[in-house]
Amino acid sequence: MEERARAAAEASRARTSDSDALQQNYVTPGLAGQQISTVDNSRTFAPNIACQKTATMLEVLVQPSGTGDLGTVTIARDTDLDGTVDLTSNLPVPVSGICANGVVSCQPGSWNGCSFYRWDVDATKALKLTSVDMPKLAGCYCINNSCGTNLAWGNMASVLRDLGGGMIGALTTADPRYGVAEAVIDGPAIRYVGAQSTACSSNPDLPQTAYRSNPAIIASDAYAASSGSAVFQALKGSATGTGTSLQYRHCTIERRVTVLKPGAEDIISRTSGGYSTIQNGSSFDFLMGSPADNSLAGGSCTLIDFRMTLHVSDPDRIIDARLTQFFADDWAQVRIDGQLVGSGPSPWTTLGPPPSKCELKKTFYAYPNLDLKPWLTAGDHEIWLRVAVASGGEGFAQVHVDVDNSCKTLEQVVDGCGAIAADPQCKLDSELVDGVQTWINGVATGLRPLPQTRILGGPSCPTDLMRDFFLKDRTYRCNVDNIAKPDTSRGAYIIDHSTETLLADRTLQSDGSYATSTRAFSLPDRGSVPACEPVCKTRAPKANNEAAIDGVVGTKQNVPTGYDIFFHACTTDSQCPAGPGEEIVSACGCLDDFPEAVVMMQTVRLAGADLVCTGGVQ
Repeated sequence: MEERARAAAEASRARTSDSDALQQNYVTPGLAGQQISTVDNSRTFAPNIACQKTATMLEVLVQPSGTGDLGTVTIARDTDLDGTVDLTSNLPVPVSGICANGVVSCQPGSWNGCSFYRWDVDATKALKLTSVDMPKLAGCYCINNSCGTNLAWGNMASVLRDLGGGMIGALTTADPRYGVAEAVIDGPAIRYVGAQSTACSSNPDLPQTAYRSNPAIIASDAYAASSGSAVFQALKGSATGTGTSLQYRHCTIERRVTVLKPGAEDIISRTSGGYSTIQNGSSFDFLMGSPADNSLAGGSCTLIDFRMTLHVSDPDRIIDARLTQFFADDWAQVRIDGQLVGSGPSPWTTLGPPPSKCELKKTFYAYPNLDLKPWLTAGDHEIWLRVAVASGGEGFAQVHVDVDNSCKTLEQVVDGCGAIAADPQCKLDSELVDGVQTWINGVATGLRPLPQTRILGGPSCPTDLMRDFFLKDRTYRCNVDNIAKPDTSRGAYIIDHSTETLLADRTLQSDGSYATSTRAFSLPDRGSVPACEPVCKTRAPKANNEAAIDGVVGTKQNVPTGYDIFFHACTTDSQCPAGPGEEIVSACGCLDDFPEAVVMMQTVRLAGADLVCTGGVQ
């Protein structure tokens, strides 16, 4: 069995050990509709996962000039993947440097007067160069004679891969339906085998590729899909999956705001008695009595009563209330809710006749401007004017009230979550605060809504109200009852008391007691395995022709050459398969270059840190 397993593993590894093997055995034939065989070669089949296929989706032919620049770059394309090249063009500028997403064009043979271009696609899906600033390009390096001799010819394969890769990146970004099955290099040319595999559609704007342009919507779409899936929700909330029986409880915390603009009569009004109410904006004058001259007839001393009832609905909005004036011929008393607040022309405090003769033969006037606000609480209040008249006379009283009838808000926070939040068995699962997801699946998202200003009250009474929140919509996850946990004590006993040669066990008896036992135990010999996969480290000289905004790196260094470092998996006979031009730095073995990797990463990190100049030694 072990030999069969090792044979199967070796066969699988031979077909899938690296990217080249995967591409050769599966990717390329799969996209091209060719035969694919199983791992043991017992069966073959021809998949059909591409709608269209072409042997020459893109072909790039370059011709280096005497200055080292690519003087001619010819691009041939099969735009409709029908197997026939239908579009051919030449770059309008020489290529002095190559970037991952563009090219650099300078004065031939130098790194002066450089222009920077990014690969783009026009409306007809044809490749074009767009002039950009160098920071918009990535991975640039120089290939003309200013950086070294014969760089393009000596590194033709990598030059073609980098140049064609930038073109393919622009094409597949503009139309993600198409993919590259294989790249074939033939001298100064590279040819890409292409296929349409994303969707069999003539429209490049596909919903399947929407996440490529906007990856941020994946999370929200996944949440929406899971929320609408009955199967997902059933598994998510299952008692077996969570270990408890759960109940989801929904509640809200709402800020309820009412904007009020009452009419003046909604604050205080005359419900009975009196003869007139004069309103001027937010002011009232309540008039009572009979002010016309000698409009009252009497005898020797007749007592005549006038009663006026004022109903107070909102005493807090009464700004001021005054008994501004009263007069009478001959005597007068003014009472509020039975309590005397004014009389004349002399003090008259009893409910009986005046304290002296009734006939005074004149009208007296009083302007007390008495504050009546302490009396005007919520409810009905009676203003009572009593006049004592001899042969003939009149009486009058005036109450002036100023009210506040401006817009005001009544605000109340209704917390429907208090009882649930106080339950120790309930935990917050999700929360939406004014449409912002602040909690999801029991985890805070870190998002918080900004304070909002809402216009309330409508056109008649617009009111701006700024608050931290108006509505919190919450869902709590509550443990209803606990499911019995499995008894793992036996397994714990076995693990704690067993050794490599002895298996200890403890079982529960019918009477509730435990019985322990031991027996010999051994594992079959598994053989030995290498401590690691032997690898070797090599290096090959290279020109430091990487380019940045400040120029070519090699021109800033004392030695304008460096090395490319390679790691190779050793052969079964512990031989290092070094490539052409590579020298072995470390022979086959269990290499550990972690310290060197740390130094490299720290160097890159510190190189990108800000440099701060100070006046003192640090």
